[in-house]
Amino acid sequence: MFIDSHCHLDFPEFQARMPEVLANMKAAKVSHALCVSVDLPDFPNVLKLAQDHPHLYASVGVHPDYEDTPEPSVEFLVETAKQQAKIIAIGETGLDYYRMGERSYESMEWQRKRFRTHIRAALLAKKPLIIHTRSASEDTINILKEEGADGIGGVMHCFTESLEVARKAMDMGFYISFSGIVTFKSAKDLQETCKQVPLERMLIETDSPYLAPIPYRGKTNEPAWVSKVGEFIATLKGVPIEKLASSTSDNFFQCFQIYRMAN
Repeated sequence: MFIDSHCHLDFPEFQARMPEVLANMKAAKVSHALCVSVDLPDFPNVLKLAQDHPHLYASVGVHPDYEDTPEPSVEFLVETAKQQAKIIAIGETGLDYYRMGERSYESMEWQRKRFRTHIRAALLAKKPLIIHTRSASEDTINILKEEGADGIGGVMHCFTESLEVARKAMDMGFYISFSGIVTFKSAKDLQETCKQVPLERMLIETDSPYLAPIPYRGKTNEPAWVSKVGEFIATLKGVPIEKLASSTSDNFFQCFQIYRMAN
């Protein structure tokens, strides 16, 4: 069985076809999925999906790319995470300087402040972090260190950074999650990094509806296709697909502290 460690099933692309999406998961032997929050207005939809389906989980948090949206407080994140059993993580959070454009570094301080809020909440709530980082890996690692994120760990989601960044994250207790990007022909450097990340520190994901893996590239991604990510990585690393599936599934339950629900 596979597990999709990061998807967005509350997005409009899935609203009219949720029964089909869940049936496709079952057919592809994808046993669980984590539905990840990106802002507070839509968070209730994320939570409802997790509450309505035993094999779905939720996170709570605000994506670093959402600038014009209500800011979460440490208190809100902690209280919400503690009150809802199906919330297993804080995030996604992190830094994204990709769209900074001509703006100054100082103008992105709101992202760094929001990131610190999530880390502090995760430590208090004792829930692991889901980290998004794009064009900002140095600051991401530095802030994680400064805020003591090694005290809770989590996952570097949709990883596209260097092996050096992966090692620094793993040294702080983070797992490295690979998405459909790793299957792209243009992703040779990422594939080399993937080869070096040990199975015991690896997760797989779709980030659906985005980043559909080969052979579905260009289509609306969905959790069922995390199996294609797993199959590609198994071949890349030269391990049996059964071992890849069982290792990444075990890692999911360990990372998100849901051991008793593993079966």
